[in-house]
Amino acid sequence: MTASFDPNAPAAADSGMYGLPFTEEEAAVVLVPVPWEVTTSYGGGTSGGPAAILEASRQVDLYDLDVEKPYAAGIFMQDVSEEIARWNEEGRALAQKIIEVAGVVETDELRAALSRVNELGGMLNARVEAETERLSAMGKIVGIVGGDHAVPLGAIEALARRRPGLGVLHFDAHSDTRRAYEGFTFSHASIMYNVLTRAPGVGKLVQVGIRDVCEEEMEYVATQGDRARVFFDRDLARRKFTGEPFAEITRGIVDALPREVWVSFDIDGLDPRFCPHTGTPVPGGLDFHEAVYVIGEVVRSGRTIVGFDLNEVAPGPDGDEWDANVGARLLYKLIGFALASQGKATLR
Repeated sequence: MTASFDPNAPAAADSGMYGLPFTEEEAAVVLVPVPWEVTTSYGGGTSGGPAAILEASRQVDLYDLDVEKPYAAGIFMQDVSEEIARWNEEGRALAQKIIEVAGVVETDELRAALSRVNELGGMLNARVEAETERLSAMGKIVGIVGGDHAVPLGAIEALARRRPGLGVLHFDAHSDTRRAYEGFTFSHASIMYNVLTRAPGVGKLVQVGIRDVCEEEMEYVATQGDRARVFFDRDLARRKFTGEPFAEITRGIVDALPREVWVSFDIDGLDPRFCPHTGTPVPGGLDFHEAVYVIGEVVRSGRTIVGFDLNEVAPGPDGDEWDANVGARLLYKLIGFALASQGKATLR
């Protein structure tokens, strides 16, 4: 960081993430933007999430009440890959044909479209996996910024290979354990099914805030035994209603995790007032401060956050930047806690 950088000054319009001056080589945290929403079948717009978060980040004050000077270790966000943007455009157009028939693929044209969408999804996963492996080999903390929730699979696969027994702490309104939803192998609705079946190095999945599930998902998670633990939103609410302190609830969540953790955060895990334009908002959910408290307690327990993803942030119409504002601030918390857990910043 240059000696002339002033963390109290306003960010320049053309500055980097959070207005910071770091290069990829200098930064301890490298954010990989993945503007992908190929299989989204309800609300759209998440492919615009990385750009909207970048813009909103320049309005975030760098002083953090939980972590001392997280910006000082260096934060850098890569440019959006033009190739991924093209894959997204192609895949989205093809997937819409299948979504329109609710995944009932009965013609050669639709079978070809489905095959190509799944091929593109595999290409994306390979790209994210290779980039995560490259950055991890350089000692970087990797954060994936979506896009829909399909995008972190390759990153989780790469880290689980490096760190067998890795835990995934999953904040979401949805279980995301459907098998190839609407025929899409790499659907955003199948990310955690794919994590559990394609990343054998993952030792534990801990889901928090889940409140919208199908029977298939409930049955699948039940087959995972101790490998999956779900803290349903309804149960969390009931425990709070009957007077149980949130600190005690959080202790149970953290105790379910192994020592090394990847945090996968779908923004719709929060109460929809924080993310009204996300693709599939669901009533209920965590308060912003509750989510931050849980992540902070992961670090205070001595566990290590090895990486993270933030997904499903969709910019609002007519320049409404609220979702991106929340997303940028949540991302800064994820970055700070990851740094603190690895001894690259200090908890306050």
